Amino acid sequence: MMSIMETDAAADAGKYENRLLARKDELEQLVDATSAERATVELDQQRQGRLSRMDALQAQAMANEAARRRLVELERIDNALKRCAAGDYGYCVACEEPIPAARLDFDPAIATCVNCARGG
Repeated sequence: MMSIMETDAAADAGKYENRLLARKDELEQLVDATSAERATVELDQQRQGRLSRMDALQAQAMANEAARRRLVELERIDNALKRCAAGDYGYCVACEEPIPAARLDFDPAIATCVNCARGG
């Protein structure tokens, strides 16, 4: 039996869609703003010392990982927006049961209920 909280989440997809769009815009701006940090590190030993190059390579690796995570989150957001457009938002993609509003409040891009996320 569905509780009022569960049905509200699916019915209030517009609120979540606005949050998803805002987060998507924020992530896209971050990806664009950090492109210089992900640029190839020059290995010119005449201009940089070994430790400076190592620091630059480490900073580049961290920036690349942050960008990768942002792109994964963007993909999750795009999938959630597709579910909104299809009228399937707020329902678990695995079992098709409503996802509790509290779970969607925490992460509007979530695609599964707690039970399916646990593998049960």
